[in-house]
Amino acid sequence: MSEQNSEKRYDPEDTTLKFVNRPDDLDPLPPEDGDEQLSAEMSCGHAVKPESLTGWCRSLLDQGQYTFKCPAPTVGTEQCGAEWPYTEVRRLAALTAEEMLDFEMKLARLAAARFCDFKACPGCKTYVEREALDNLCFQCTICKESNKPTKQFCWQCLKPWKGRAPRSDRCDNDDCSDKDLELLKGCGTITLSQVAGVGPVPSIRACPTCGLKVEHDKTGCKNILCPRCKVEFCFVCLKLTRQCLQTSSYFIACSSGIAPRQTAMPIWNRR
Repeated sequence: MSEQNSEKRYDPEDTTLKFVNRPDDLDPLPPEDGDEQLSAEMSCGHAVKPESLTGWCRSLLDQGQYTFKCPAPTVGTEQCGAEWPYTEVRRLAALTAEEMLDFEMKLARLAAARFCDFKACPGCKTYVEREALDNLCFQCTICKESNKPTKQFCWQCLKPWKGRAPRSDRCDNDDCSDKDLELLKGCGTITLSQVAGVGPVPSIRACPTCGLKVEHDKTGCKNILCPRCKVEFCFVCLKLTRQCLQTSSYFIACSSGIAPRQTAMPIWNRR
């Protein structure tokens, strides 16, 4: 790969890339007259240039997404949605060493935040993991060792801990509330059109095993596989799939009916 006028360009001698004579599918603007910059084809078939691919993937990371999906339009306003592996993005975006470090640090942090209970301590800004998932009162050992004022903070509102401990619902700070729980209580409803006899259900559920918020794509059966704990459960009755199927089936209503909106977050016992 080479750079010219601070803009990344492909090396025309690079035989590992498939060059195509098409405009950049990630750039909504038509190419300028005389623009002879090469485009390369991604695994999904869409054409990209290194600058646009870098910019798109960086924007996804900045939005808190750690998977890279193709935004190129296919039919009408629908996006391609194909997922690109990071190794492909790294190569076709012609990432510099500095960009690779930035991308990989963000990827690691976002993945850890999704699959583990990590947050940045409001005092020392170090990412710490909460092991006691039933206790919101967290003591940062790094702050304690460096004698910083923020030793104990609330895992929910990230303010210095106030009130008795341990507690699993909230601390005594006035604005401390569980935003995930509020979302579960106030989200809209969806209809699973392929499941007979089931009316509207909440559009967001917390996995009954690990508590991860998940959505149903409204197609197929009523069951969903949690991407974090890999446990399958019924989006309608919230029972584990093997329990639901004892008295029901994939495409008919559950014998116990539709589970109400969740009023408590399940706590994942990983130990």
